[in-house]
Amino acid sequence: MRLLLLRHGQTHGNTSGALDTAIPGLDLTELGVRQAEAAARVLAAPDGLPPVDGIFVSPLVRTSQTAAPLADALGMTPTILDGIREIAAGDYEMATDEYSILGYVGTVADWIEGRLDPRMSGSETGHEFLARYDDAVATIAAGGHERALIVSHGAAIRTWVANRVNGSAHHEKATEGFHNTACIELDGTPEDGWTVISWSEDAIGGPLDGQSLDDETAPDPTGGELE
Repeated sequence: MRLLLLRHGQTHGNTSGALDTAIPGLDLTELGVRQAEAAARVLAAPDGLPPVDGIFVSPLVRTSQTAAPLADALGMTPTILDGIREIAAGDYEMATDEYSILGYVGTVADWIEGRLDPRMSGSETGHEFLARYDDAVATIAAGGHERALIVSHGAAIRTWVANRVNGSAHHEKATEGFHNTACIELDGTPEDGWTVISWSEDAIGGPLDGQSLDDETAPDPTGGELE
């Protein structure tokens, strides 16, 4: 099956630099809405590829808001899966200070490199994160979809892909920036593993009206480089 992993559009947490990971989370900004609309135009009419036949979102409102234009275009209702929510910030939730950001980003960077034992302060380990994301992906695969879309989160997508895609070359790529409505497309199954078909670090569907859809000025701790 083909599996698309789309990061949500820009939120007010991204622009303020806050570690916003708890349910329900902050809404999309005006730019985030435009990003979602641009992504929908790309995904609704894939070039020579099967159409999206399933849309899955996390419980955070920003993923439903991002999926809405595509769901409307395809006449589909997204399914909420708890397992694809963002890596929980725990004690760092809604923090914007450097100590908290480095604590969160550093733990995610460990997990991307396969060091899964460290626990996010007051939250989950890498093993626990992967287990719940794996369960969600298995549920999607069991539905028999040919090309399914997951609308998820910056740290979560990169961590899961780095640990589940065949080969280790993607670990370094996963630590690079992953902008709002960036998208990774995989081919495979939970049983056989996954390979990367395409990996966009930038907002898909841009530039729009001559303007970039990526906001390089936003602090965006869960979508920036991970060191």
